[in-house]
Amino acid sequence: MSSTSEKSSTSQSFLSAQTIVMAGIVWAVLSLLFFLLFSVPAKGEDLPFWYVIGTYVFELGAQLAAALLCLRNWRSPQIVSGRNVWLGIGLGVLSYLIGNLLFGCWEVVWGLDPDVSLGDVFYIAAYFLLAWGMILAVISRRLNLEIWQWAVLAAIAAGGIALAVWVATPANKLTPAAINPAATEQVATSVAPTAKAPKAPAIKPTAKPADKTPAITEDEAEEETAAPAWVQALDKQLEPFAYPVNLFYIIGDVFLLIIATALLLAFWGGRFSNSWRMIAAATFSLYIADMWFKYAETRIQGEYQSGSLLEVFFVFMGVLFGIGAVLEHDISTRTRRPGRKQRG
Repeated sequence: MSSTSEKSSTSQSFLSAQTIVMAGIVWAVLSLLFFLLFSVPAKGEDLPFWYVIGTYVFELGAQLAAALLCLRNWRSPQIVSGRNVWLGIGLGVLSYLIGNLLFGCWEVVWGLDPDVSLGDVFYIAAYFLLAWGMILAVISRRLNLEIWQWAVLAAIAAGGIALAVWVATPANKLTPAAINPAATEQVATSVAPTAKAPKAPAIKPTAKPADKTPAITEDEAEEETAAPAWVQALDKQLEPFAYPVNLFYIIGDVFLLIIATALLLAFWGGRFSNSWRMIAAATFSLYIADMWFKYAETRIQGEYQSGSLLEVFFVFMGVLFGIGAVLEHDISTRTRRPGRKQRG
């Protein structure tokens, strides 16, 4: 019996709130160092394959731990903020994790870069689930903000909307030379004054000039991508949904940003303020990472490679969600723990 009690106490101390929080901080610091050291490739070279795999390991590890910790809160009847709150957040993080796994298959395994993939289905579901859980948390607090808090909420909402609109707008104000140098050169040549040259005798072409670039057949293209036929067919079917999906992400990021700010203000100074500060910070991290990803797609010239420095905020999102769940569980179990009865 004594050995069993010692094992249980050891496991409880190993999974204590302080230990999990410290593990999350260490994971975040290691991921930041990893991104800082290896996110900038040598000039003219792509990011190494092992680095891309490492970014997925850091992101998926943090999100998996966060999903398990949030679902642990859902299973605990002592959670003060409500079990359904953490069910929504836990399922949202888990859905985001599945979306990352599928996106990793498209990008790493098959070498594809589609506008819309099967992973976007789970990303969209994650937004709905996270919003559901966070709205339940706001409703439970019966939001009653002061004037300065409403002003802060309005300012953050306006700034978030402005940034999202600016990032999502393609950079179409470039010079014509940057957009199509060949066309600009052709127009400049035709407009510039030149001396008249004598006409050369017309030579009738005997045969059509051969194209110097060899044609690539469909079989060769499939072999280059190494993707199954059903994946390529699915990409073609999902391609028309690229614009509405990207628009949904912009609206969803701004909406979650507003809800996170409302949560931060609603729990300001209360017993559970620390846990919900972490949840708000996790949502801000998701917003920053998504805005950077959208900025890279619309405004960075050339083909963008995933794994840049600001994508470390995807790791921070998982770490902060997990820390928030741990702090909520710890204070709920401590405040609801029955005291010892004193005899006579």
